[in-house]
Amino acid sequence: MTSRTDSLTLEVNDLVVDVLTGIYSEETGKPQPLRISIAARYEVADRYDPDTPLDASKNYMDLKFAASGGLPAGVHFKLIEAVADHICETLFVQDARVQAVTVKIVKLAIAEADEQIGITLHRERPANHGAD
Repeated sequence: MTSRTDSLTLEVNDLVVDVLTGIYSEETGKPQPLRISIAARYEVADRYDPDTPLDASKNYMDLKFAASGGLPAGVHFKLIEAVADHICETLFVQDARVQAVTVKIVKLAIAEADEQIGITLHRERPANHGAD
Protein backbone atom coordinates (compact mmCIF):
# COMPACT_ATOMS: atom_id res chain seq x y z
CA MET A 1 0.00 0.00 0.00
CA THR A 2 1.39 3.40 -0.94
CA SER A 3 1.35 6.38 1.34
CA ARG A 4 -0.41 9.39 -0.16
CA THR A 5 0.36 13.01 0.51
CA ASP A 6 -2.58 14.51 -1.32
CA SER A 7 -3.60 18.06 -0.71
CA LEU A 8 -6.75 19.93 -1.74
CA THR A 9 -7.05 23.71 -1.66
CA LEU A 10 -10.24 25.62 -2.32
CA GLU A 11 -9.77 29.18 -3.55
CA VAL A 12 -11.75 32.35 -3.97
CA ASN A 13 -9.74 35.09 -5.66
CA ASP A 14 -10.12 38.81 -6.21
CA LEU A 15 -13.30 39.31 -4.21
CA VAL A 16 -13.80 43.07 -3.70
CA VAL A 17 -15.38 43.91 -0.35
CA ASP A 18 -15.93 47.28 1.35
CA VAL A 19 -14.55 47.08 4.90
CA LEU A 20 -14.16 49.62 7.69
CA THR A 21 -10.39 49.64 8.05
CA GLY A 22 -7.43 51.95 8.34
CA ILE A 23 -5.57 54.08 10.86
CA TYR A 24 -5.36 57.44 9.10
CA SER A 25 -8.06 60.08 9.50
CA GLU A 26 -8.97 59.94 5.81
CA GLU A 27 -9.57 56.18 6.15
CA THR A 28 -11.67 56.09 9.31
CA GLY A 29 -15.43 56.33 9.34
CA LYS A 30 -16.00 55.07 5.82
CA PRO A 31 -15.55 51.66 4.26
CA GLN A 32 -12.74 51.18 1.80
CA PRO A 33 -12.51 48.55 -0.92
CA LEU A 34 -10.25 45.57 -0.28
CA ARG A 35 -9.41 42.88 -2.84
CA ILE A 36 -9.44 39.62 -0.91
CA SER A 37 -8.20 36.21 -2.05
CA ILE A 38 -8.54 33.12 0.13
CA ALA A 39 -7.01 29.66 -0.14
CA ALA A 40 -8.19 27.02 2.34
CA ARG A 41 -6.40 23.66 2.56
CA TYR A 42 -8.42 20.88 4.05
CA GLU A 43 -8.62 17.13 4.47
CA VAL A 44 -8.90 15.27 1.21
CA ALA A 45 -11.44 12.52 0.59
CA ASP A 46 -10.02 9.16 -0.43
CA ARG A 47 -11.59 9.56 -3.85
CA TYR A 48 -13.82 11.98 -5.77
CA ASP A 49 -16.17 10.09 -8.08
CA PRO A 50 -18.60 11.83 -10.48
CA ASP A 51 -21.44 11.43 -7.95
CA THR A 52 -19.46 12.49 -4.87
CA PRO A 53 -21.73 14.72 -2.72
CA LEU A 54 -20.79 18.28 -1.81
CA ASP A 55 -20.33 17.40 1.87
CA ALA A 56 -17.21 15.43 0.87
CA SER A 57 -15.64 18.78 0.09
CA LYS A 58 -15.95 22.34 1.36
CA ASN A 59 -18.35 24.71 -0.32
CA TYR A 60 -16.35 27.55 -1.85
CA MET A 61 -19.24 29.86 -0.96
CA ASP A 62 -18.15 29.44 2.68
CA LEU A 63 -14.88 31.15 1.73
CA LYS A 64 -16.76 33.99 0.06
CA PHE A 65 -19.01 34.38 3.11
CA ALA A 66 -16.01 34.55 5.49
CA ALA A 67 -14.69 37.55 3.54
CA SER A 68 -18.02 39.34 3.17
CA GLY A 69 -21.09 38.54 5.28
CA GLY A 70 -18.92 36.86 7.92
CA LEU A 71 -17.20 40.15 8.76
CA PRO A 72 -18.98 41.88 11.64
CA ALA A 73 -21.05 44.87 10.51
CA GLY A 74 -19.99 48.22 11.91
CA VAL A 75 -16.65 46.98 13.29
CA HIS A 76 -13.62 49.08 12.34
CA PHE A 77 -10.48 46.99 11.82
CA LYS A 78 -7.46 49.24 12.32
CA LEU A 79 -5.23 46.79 10.46
CA ILE A 80 -6.01 44.67 7.45
CA GLU A 81 -4.08 41.95 9.28
CA ALA A 82 -7.05 41.83 11.68
CA VAL A 83 -9.44 41.40 8.76
CA ALA A 84 -7.35 38.47 7.48
CA ASP A 85 -7.18 36.97 10.97
CA HIS A 86 -10.97 37.15 11.32
CA ILE A 87 -11.43 35.40 7.97
CA CYS A 88 -9.05 32.59 9.01
CA GLU A 89 -10.79 32.07 12.34
CA THR A 90 -14.23 32.06 10.69
CA LEU A 91 -13.14 29.26 8.35
CA PHE A 92 -11.58 27.24 11.19
CA VAL A 93 -14.81 27.51 13.21
CA GLN A 94 -17.01 26.64 10.21
CA ASP A 95 -15.33 23.34 9.42
CA ALA A 96 -12.94 21.17 11.45
CA ARG A 97 -11.54 19.73 8.20
CA VAL A 98 -9.90 23.06 7.31
CA GLN A 99 -6.20 22.59 8.02
CA ALA A 100 -4.76 25.92 6.88
CA VAL A 101 -5.92 29.22 5.44
CA THR A 102 -4.06 31.85 3.43
CA VAL A 103 -5.64 35.27 3.01
CA LYS A 104 -4.25 37.93 0.68
CA ILE A 105 -5.63 41.45 1.02
CA VAL A 106 -4.85 44.37 -1.30
CA LYS A 107 -5.89 47.90 -0.30
CA LEU A 108 -7.35 49.28 -3.51
CA ALA A 109 -7.89 52.85 -2.28
CA ILE A 110 -4.19 53.60 -1.80
CA ALA A 111 -2.95 52.41 -5.19
CA GLU A 112 -1.68 55.24 -7.39
CA ALA A 113 -0.51 53.32 -10.46
CA ASP A 114 -2.27 49.95 -10.21
CA GLU A 115 0.32 48.63 -7.76
CA GLN A 116 -0.87 46.07 -5.24
CA ILE A 117 -0.25 47.14 -1.65
CA GLY A 118 -1.33 44.75 1.06
CA ILE A 119 -0.58 41.65 3.10
CA THR A 120 -0.75 37.87 2.97
CA LEU A 121 -1.51 36.00 6.19
CA HIS A 122 -1.13 32.22 6.45
CA ARG A 123 -2.54 30.36 9.45
CA GLU A 124 -2.34 26.66 10.28
CA ARG A 125 -4.95 25.05 12.50
CA PRO A 126 -3.45 24.60 15.97
CA ALA A 127 -1.99 21.12 16.45
CA ASN A 128 -3.99 20.54 19.64
CA HIS A 129 -7.34 21.17 17.91
CA GLY A 130 -9.95 18.83 19.26
CA ALA A 131 -7.73 17.43 22.01
CA ASP A 132 -9.31 17.65 25.45
